Amino acid sequence: MERQPGWRIGTLSGIPIYLGRSWVLVAVVMVALFGPTVGRVLPELGLWSYAVALVFVLLLLVSVLVHEAAHALVAQRVGFGVSRIVADFWGGHTAHDGAGGTPGRSAAVAVVGPLANGLLAVLGWWSWTLVDGTGVPLLLAYAFTWANSFVAVFNLVPGLPLDGGYLLEALVWKVSGDRHVGTITAGWAGRAVVVLVALALLLPPLLQGDRVPFTRVAWVALVGLFLWQGASQAIKVGVHGRRASRRRLGDAALPAGVVRNDEPLHTVAWSERPVWVVLDADGRPEGLVDPPSLQQVPREQWTGTPVSAVAVRLPSGWAVPMRPRRGSTASSTSCAGPGPASSPCWTTTAGPGAW
Repeated sequence: MERQPGWRIGTLSGIPIYLGRSWVLVAVVMVALFGPTVGRVLPELGLWSYAVALVFVLLLLVSVLVHEAAHALVAQRVGFGVSRIVADFWGGHTAHDGAGGTPGRSAAVAVVGPLANGLLAVLGWWSWTLVDGTGVPLLLAYAFTWANSFVAVFNLVPGLPLDGGYLLEALVWKVSGDRHVGTITAGWAGRAVVVLVALALLLPPLLQGDRVPFTRVAWVALVGLFLWQGASQAIKVGVHGRRASRRRLGDAALPAGVVRNDEPLHTVAWSERPVWVVLDADGRPEGLVDPPSLQQVPREQWTGTPVSAVAVRLPSGWAVPMRPRRGSTASSTSCAGPGPASSPCWTTTAGPGAW
């Protein structure tokens, strides 16, 4: 059973929403950091400043969920399969397959997240204008507005894994016609973003002869590591995807033999093929011959032993139906590897409804 990414806290348009277990750690750290700030601004609160900090952290959680919900709803709208929304240590993410994607659809899914935070910032600013004087409501409205403004702007920076990186990927994809080129470009841009942000935050104090605060170094290292890993993974995916797109599946396949499940073992020339696909009574692939099982059967018993005795049945979906190229008359079978675990496999024949 697949492990859940956290506690399920709701559903949106059929999409499960989870609160990652790591979010609790984030909440504790942020309350510990923001609580003293609240205490300095509103010293009359005393220890209640940490309660205010907790309210702010919960407001940030709402912001993250709104951001991810925007991604999820638009992804669902353009036809992507969305499996879950998760708020966790790194903020949040929306898992969708992206099958049938286009540059426009990808850009639409990416841009709505920052736009949602922008709308929340406007809402926070509006509530800020309604609050008179000073106090907790004004502080929360100010912090909520600033946080969502920052998230909206920073997420639009053109480098993966940020939303702006997906916008850059879509742009390069549109211009070049190759999504993998877009992914690689946006991944390298993401690495450049990490370097530039680190220099901007750490270099000025050093040039002035000052010490860089430890908390700043820690946050730069933590966030920088996350962004660098995301960018590096994007580059890796793009490179592998580009290589794979230049190869035909048949180039990585092995020629395989075809044998019916009721044929006696002695009638098959086993040495002619490295892989043997077993067909059922209707001529459809049902599994593969298991070489170790075949070797365990004494030669003198091959005459009375059917192929089914040394075959491994594979689950539904392991065989892919294919049409042969025009003009093909020969029957052939191919597998992705040499053993029963090698799937998918496929067979092609000249007849209609071929495998």
